[in-house]
Amino acid sequence: MNAAQAEPARSPFRLNGRQLVPILILPILLVNAISFLWPTFSLLRMSLNEPVAGGAIRETLTLQTYIDVMTDGFYLELVWNSIYLCSIITIVTLILSYPIALFIHRADPKWRSILTLMVISPLLVSAVVRTYGWVIILGDQGLINAFLMSTGLVERPARLIFNNFGVVVGLIEILMPYMILSLMAGFGRLDPRLEEAAQSLGAKRFTTLRRVTIPLTAPGIALGCLLVFVLSISSFVTPKLLGGGRVFLLATEIYDQSIVLLNWPLAASLSMLVLVIFGAALVVYSRIVKALD
Repeated sequence: MNAAQAEPARSPFRLNGRQLVPILILPILLVNAISFLWPTFSLLRMSLNEPVAGGAIRETLTLQTYIDVMTDGFYLELVWNSIYLCSIITIVTLILSYPIALFIHRADPKWRSILTLMVISPLLVSAVVRTYGWVIILGDQGLINAFLMSTGLVERPARLIFNNFGVVVGLIEILMPYMILSLMAGFGRLDPRLEEAAQSLGAKRFTTLRRVTIPLTAPGIALGCLLVFVLSISSFVTPKLLGGGRVFLLATEIYDQSIVLLNWPLAASLSMLVLVIFGAALVVYSRIVKALD
């Protein structure tokens, strides 16, 4: 028997690595096309229609809805208020989450998993339930006002809910686990030996934090800020309940236009505007990460 006869027959259906890549990528492409691209295209097409009184829609191709949004002072203020409020939420969430994430990262390995579980445990409870919990805590007859009035610090209940303050507090609590997990994912570049070297050279703890720790964890900070900003600007339940109809954000306005006023073209236009803001945030994040490399 020669070598040619000893070699097993090659299957005609055997694929090499280059041919296998498109086949492996095809399922995720189909999932994205069905779950994201097609709904986005449907929103874009709906935004080009013309609303008619009574909730009817006239199918056409017009940019009038976008022109109305860009020239109406209410919607311009709505966009600015959404970006401004969500930026505050992102910054405060980062400030509160960074020490917690750093403590968990430096904790003993046997405690790290327990602390991480404690951080993510609020995610096991519905955001609606947690929001109603804040209604009880921040309400006029809530725990905080009851404490303030019993100690004589205030004579009447403080307005802690149905305003921007209540929305900010509720969203910060809901989004902190996402920020902490993002920060912990970015702490992989943090080498304790570099911090020890800085301190051995006479650097104070705050100087070490500012010059060594924060720069090394900057990618995690950027990721956490992107995630929290996107989740906050698209949040609906918490602003609707804690805002009490007095806090107008893009997500709440989209709900009102689509469900209450039945103005689907305007709701679709605002939804496309949210996607544009998402894209701008992603571009800023990409440039920051590129600058940090």
